Amino acid sequence: MPHSHEGAYRSQGHHRASRAKRWIIVVASIAVLGLIAWPVMSYFEIPPFTDKGKPVSFGNDEPAAGDTGGQAGGQNGAQPADSKVLMPTGPKADFRIANSLGDGTKIGVVTLDGKKSGFKGKVWVWAPPQYNDPQYKKSGFPVMIALPGGPGYPNNYWMGTDLKLQSSIAKWSKEGKSLPFILAMPVLNPDEKYYYDGSDIPGQAKMGTWLTEDVPDLVKQNFRTLKSRDGWAFMGSSSGGFAGLKAVMKYPDRFKAVIASGPDIVPDSPLWAGHEKEKQENNPEKLAQELINRKGPDVYLAFQVGTKEPPIVMQNVKKFMATYGKGPVHTMLREIPGGSHNAHTYVPSMGEGLIQYISKNMEGPTPAS
Repeated sequence: MPHSHEGAYRSQGHHRASRAKRWIIVVASIAVLGLIAWPVMSYFEIPPFTDKGKPVSFGNDEPAAGDTGGQAGGQNGAQPADSKVLMPTGPKADFRIANSLGDGTKIGVVTLDGKKSGFKGKVWVWAPPQYNDPQYKKSGFPVMIALPGGPGYPNNYWMGTDLKLQSSIAKWSKEGKSLPFILAMPVLNPDEKYYYDGSDIPGQAKMGTWLTEDVPDLVKQNFRTLKSRDGWAFMGSSSGGFAGLKAVMKYPDRFKAVIASGPDIVPDSPLWAGHEKEKQENNPEKLAQELINRKGPDVYLAFQVGTKEPPIVMQNVKKFMATYGKGPVHTMLREIPGGSHNAHTYVPSMGEGLIQYISKNMEGPTPAS
């Protein structure tokens, strides 16, 4: 009998060990599946695997209470590194996470009620990794306003991570090719029906004021920026390239440079009908000549056009450069071999000379000594 009891005991112990092994395998399998599923669930934005929609703060430099000039330090008493820096002026916007990058940085979105234009629309923003680096905590950062082509409404396609604009800026800035730009990505048009030329067309939504005043004001209210135009640029493709080019030519006292990819050169919205005078006031050709006549200030226009784009695009850019690329109007052109009229073509090409060109002519953040 003792032997049989001992055998039974060993048998039960064996079963318990087997069950324990099975549980270990099950738990390990669940853990592995979880690791596999997490990015999938996050990609498809399935709660609780995504932080999309949650509040996002881009730093600890909130505006001080009662600060109207943007010169005082934030809640931690941080003072600007030098007189070039504009600390956040407030009020603080309610940014929500729209996308996340692999380096931990976030793309935020807010619905901006434009006080100067009267237009209300979405703006996406992203700050480079350096923004929260302790050595730059008192530094102002340059801003690039990135404009899409096409309808440019209700989204700005630069706010997605598929085009890799943000990750490319982060990479290039670490390599010394680019300044670490803050990106502001507003909607370009107020609807999908018309194109508004990034302008204040009489009787229409004031999209020129929206792009050149309300959006910059939003960035100044929430980020450490630079006071002078040396810290402000545009980039855009197609119709967004035109809007960015026109903004720099029209307001060279506020903006210094633009990367215009496959751009239109002259205003062509049908909404200009009956408003020829105002249309010409928003024509980059006319604006360039005026800038040349008054001898400045200097602007830097970096164009890129794919060799597979409609020939008229390349012809118009080259004509503009030949006619107006003189005096204070500095220009460069990159012809993209085999490139098409496509944002996927434009981003990697920016790193082949264009981002370097505008960066060397602009102001960057000053690290603590």
